[in-house]
Amino acid sequence: MQNTDTTLQLRLWTVEEYHRMAEAGIFGAEERVELLEGKIIWMIAKGTAHRSAVGRTDKLLQNRLGNRAWISVQDPITLNERSEPEPDIAVVKIDPLDYADHHPTPPEVYLVIEVADSSLKLDCKTKAKAYSNAGIKDYWVLDVVSRQLYVFREPNQDGYQSQVVLPEDATISPVDFPDLSIAVLEMLPPVISYPLK
Repeated sequence: MQNTDTTLQLRLWTVEEYHRMAEAGIFGAEERVELLEGKIIWMIAKGTAHRSAVGRTDKLLQNRLGNRAWISVQDPITLNERSEPEPDIAVVKIDPLDYADHHPTPPEVYLVIEVADSSLKLDCKTKAKAYSNAGIKDYWVLDVVSRQLYVFREPNQDGYQSQVVLPEDATISPVDFPDLSIAVLEMLPPVISYPLK
């Protein structure tokens, strides 16, 4: 009797191969993709709440951190040879060349924030695993639908050992900036109430 159980073998891509594909024009100008654990994944379209939260969080961090860090918005960070995601916000060390010769790497990253409107599972599972494996010590997922913040800390190869969900009225401080107090509500888009007709 023939064994019909076959395991699919995936071809995992490296960051270098991913860059060569982009340079060769394999991805169309309108295609939004990122490399995560060797797999090229489609980035989910952003809604207005997502855009608002990214803008508010960027402005908040710029104002509060000043010249203490660089705020990178939807730009690549290189986690390892098989992962180069483009997080919504990355708070990174200041580089004298403004990262002209490389993307930020884990030792240069203070904090990563993903904003989730329809991507909560991807952000809390797949991306959390990739960020934890790379040693990103402070990873937040801002859920604009349920209006709460998922905080992932203490990374290791099995995932984050600390996972906390904060309500919108909570405050938090980044691991590397304990003097900085951020209200979850400050990052969320405002609640729009429509007049009764």
